[in-house]
Amino acid sequence: MEHEGTYDAPGARGRLPGAADVPPAQAADAEPWHRQPAGPPAHPPMPHAGPPPAPHAAPPATPAEAPPRPRAMPPQPGRAPGAAPQSRSPFLAWLRTPRVFAGPGIWAYGYRPKPPEEPDRIPGRQLLSGAVIALLCGWLLGSLLWNGYLGSYWLWPLTVLTPDSWHQGMAAVWTVYIYYALCLGVLICVFGRLGRWPQVWRRYFAPLLARLWDDGGALPAAVGGSPHQDPADWPQLRAAGAHEAAERLAAEARAGLMNDVDHSRIERAWQTVRVQPGRLAAFTEAVLRHGAAACAHPSGARDLPVRAARHDLVTRQVRIGTAVDDERNPYLHRGTGFALDPRLLGTSLLAVGPPGSGKTDRLSRPVLESLCLQALAGRAAVVAVGAAGAGLAPDGAFDVVVRIGRPDSAYDLDLYGGTDDPDEAAAVLAEGLVGDLTATLPGEGGRRAATALAQILGPYRAAHGRFPSVPELRELLDGTPAAVASLRAALTDAGQEALIREIDARERQAHRPGDAGPMLADRLALLDRPAFARFFDTTDPSRTFSLRALEHPLRVRIDLPERGHAEASRMLARLVLAQFTECAVARGDRSLFACLVLDDATHAVTPEAVRGLARLRSANAGALLTLRTLDDVPESLRSALLGSVGCRMAFSGVTTWDGARFAEVWGKEWVETRDVTDRQVIAHEPLTRVTHVVRRLVTGRAVTAQSVTVRKVERERWSASELAHAVPAGHAVLSVTSVRGNSAPPVLVDLQR
Repeated sequence: MEHEGTYDAPGARGRLPGAADVPPAQAADAEPWHRQPAGPPAHPPMPHAGPPPAPHAAPPATPAEAPPRPRAMPPQPGRAPGAAPQSRSPFLAWLRTPRVFAGPGIWAYGYRPKPPEEPDRIPGRQLLSGAVIALLCGWLLGSLLWNGYLGSYWLWPLTVLTPDSWHQGMAAVWTVYIYYALCLGVLICVFGRLGRWPQVWRRYFAPLLARLWDDGGALPAAVGGSPHQDPADWPQLRAAGAHEAAERLAAEARAGLMNDVDHSRIERAWQTVRVQPGRLAAFTEAVLRHGAAACAHPSGARDLPVRAARHDLVTRQVRIGTAVDDERNPYLHRGTGFALDPRLLGTSLLAVGPPGSGKTDRLSRPVLESLCLQALAGRAAVVAVGAAGAGLAPDGAFDVVVRIGRPDSAYDLDLYGGTDDPDEAAAVLAEGLVGDLTATLPGEGGRRAATALAQILGPYRAAHGRFPSVPELRELLDGTPAAVASLRAALTDAGQEALIREIDARERQAHRPGDAGPMLADRLALLDRPAFARFFDTTDPSRTFSLRALEHPLRVRIDLPERGHAEASRMLARLVLAQFTECAVARGDRSLFACLVLDDATHAVTPEAVRGLARLRSANAGALLTLRTLDDVPESLRSALLGSVGCRMAFSGVTTWDGARFAEVWGKEWVETRDVTDRQVIAHEPLTRVTHVVRRLVTGRAVTAQSVTVRKVERERWSASELAHAVPAGHAVLSVTSVRGNSAPPVLVDLQR
């Protein structure tokens, strides 16, 4: 049992390049578990051919393969643990750190709940200074009383209220000291109340003692553990009777041979065992055989070549910054880490900011890195789309890299999304080709474009068993007599005379005004260029990647040829977005979280794309879209786009026009305002007038009195002007919503911390 079927999906129609021929992470006669395993290659080899593995089938064993060594260990990914056992290893410290889910977007790793909010909270400096002054005053008064400088009047209650027998012998000693203790208690109560000593204790000393107790007391557990059990001992396996597997995993964890990806991957495999108890024996055998490398990813990789962000695979969060300790932020978020996870990305995220504001480095790359780690753990499938050289992530972090327009690309992109249905292929292709022009086409432009393509794709596939290539499709849309005659003859030879009516209908519509055929042909001409001669070839499916493979934990990057082919890149971005929304919803197995990271969605947002984004939430999928400005989206779609996503992010430097859209969607809130009015005090008494004159001569100001009016008003959470001018560089305002409907108001986040 190598991966326990975690990466297999029944009924998958798309081809997963190399899934069946990827070398497994372990071999039958691999090195023993206690030896130092070899490191993973910089870029695992991915063969070109081969269908996806059969459901619940393990890949074949390769006798020369050794388990790859993880490159990073949490919480410091850049450091690799030593082979010798460690009592305080970084991995064990990471695993045993408690996690607290305090709210959407809050970094749960090591989070400590904040005390209840105090609206009239006294500043710390004022509180401490008052406590010290009260202590000194109480000490001075007590010293004066003790040394008799204030007389003996304070001893009068002792002599009057006690009987004479208490003032003789040892009783007198006890009586005096008890009276002294009562007086000391009165002094402490009075000056403690004046100096607010209980508040100082609650604010500064009680949390310190609680922290020391936690560090020296019971062992904390990760999310889902029992507080009295060590998660490194795998108690859930022991409870199910898999003691030998738990012992093996615990030994490798303490020996430094396990990392956070291994832990998450084995946890994922164990979840499948809990659903199907009959696979417990196979799971135990795999763990005993391969240890921490059991249930490996088809690529054999157990970590990424490099990490640039902080990740927590227990909660599946990636930290992107720290919420600023500002009164405009909600009290619960102030000073806490801010993180994203699939529960939030499942509602999709739209980020808007000018070039250089950090959309790629501080948002797209950390999120993509987190999704790649989750894919290695068998929990996610990710597709990243960006311009060539955008620096999303190195090649070694992906299983498939499609470099469109590059002759050295090992993979091609399926123009039809891996479907066999001509109508479905026509609808998706029409969205990619002319989706941005559907509003300008006469009549129902999108429907007419899809109908025109279906009238060609259906007959062509029936005649040739495949869809046409770009040059063939362009000739048929142009109505070239030779191409049309050849298709008629092929249909006749294949016995598909009934489909000739589709060709006849296409010829009739081609002569009508407003036909979508010429527009489609013009757009296809952008792809019928020498730079794309090797791409979009339907005759060689072995090197073609299809988004139908989203049922597998794949890591895919698609590089668009933005330089010199800007319009073609935008068209391909629309096509990938349309294919993703269609394929993610049509998956038979939705256990994996599927996510599309579109680094630049300029001219990629269409009416159909907005509707597709709204459907992703119920399909355990989401998308991350970045824009330089909302002006890159048609005016009629801007409000709909902001409403279709659950997470919205405005970077520093947005325009007031963009800020107005965000301010509108974030709404208003009730706040308490104070209006302070100064009025001049007019004195009527002679002595008071003299005092006011002297005070005015000294201060240069008239004597005034302040009038404070407190009221509640409704105002915008963030105004357009504040978003455009009050957000510092390296910051962003972000609001999130989970797939279950929990939301957090917009929070100012420092992306550099």
